[in-house]
Amino acid sequence: MSIERLSAVELLSKNKFNVDEEEAHIVIDKTICAQCSEKPCLYVCPAVLYKLNKNGEMSFDYAGCLECGTCRVMCKDKGIVKWIYPRGTFGVIYRQG
Repeated sequence: MSIERLSAVELLSKNKFNVDEEEAHIVIDKTICAQCSEKPCLYVCPAVLYKLNKNGEMSFDYAGCLECGTCRVMCKDKGIVKWIYPRGTFGVIYRQG
C-alpha cells in the first residue's frame, strides 16, 4: 500500500472556505499599520493574506484566513483592531488533516 505525500501547499489547497460576506472576523486599522515599521503580519501569516500595495498601504483579505491567530499575536502595535473566530458555519473547513 502506498501513501500519497502532499506538500503543505497542496494540503492547504484542499481546504474549503465558507466566507461570511456580512461580517469580517478580522479588521485592521490601516493608519496604525502605516506607522508600523516591522510589519510582521506580512511574514507570519501562513495564508499570505496581508499585502502592501504600490503606495505602501496595507491590505488584508480575511476570506482565506486559516484562523490560526498568528497575526494577532505578532501585531505589537495593535493594528489588528478586531480578531474573533468567524460566526457559526463560517470560516475554514480543513479537508486534509
